[in-house]
Amino acid sequence: MTARSRPTSGRPPGRRAPPGPPTASPTATGSPTATGSAPADPEDAEEEVRENWAEFFDPGTPTDERVRLLEDGERLRPVLEAFGEDPNASKASARVKAVSFASATRADVTYDLLVGGRPALSGSKGAAVLRQGTWKVSRATLCALVELGGDKAVAGC
Repeated sequence: MTARSRPTSGRPPGRRAPPGPPTASPTATGSPTATGSAPADPEDAEEEVRENWAEFFDPGTPTDERVRLLEDGERLRPVLEAFGEDPNASKASARVKAVSFASATRADVTYDLLVGGRPALSGSKGAAVLRQGTWKVSRATLCALVELGGDKAVAGC
C-alpha cells in the first residue's frame, strides 16, 4: 500500500507541492488556527495528513511504507519492525478526528487509537510534520505511544 494523493494534484502519490507562504486556515471545526499559519492548500494538506496517518497505523501496512510515513523513519525502523511482530499491534489502528495547523510544516492531530476497531485511547494528541514533500507522523507521536506500552528505553526515541 502507498499513501494516496488526489488525482487532480498532478503530483505523484505521496508527494505534495512545497508549502507556500503561511496563510490563515480553518481547523477541522472551521475556525482559524491559533497562529494563523498553514500550508498553501490547507484542505489538500489535511487530506494527506488523514490518509497518511490511516496508512501508517493500518496493521497491514508494510514496514517500508511505515518508514516512509514516519519522521526519521529509517532511524526508527527497529521500532516499526518490532511492532510487526507484536500480536497486539496487529489489532491496532488510528482514526484521525481533527487536524489543525500550527505552521506550514506542522499539524496538531487529535486521534483515537483503536484496538480491534474499538477506541482504546480516545482523543489522543499527536503531530504530523511536513518532510521532503510528505506529511508524516511525527517521531514524538510514535515515541509517546511506545512509552505508553512500557518500553521506556527505545533507540531513536
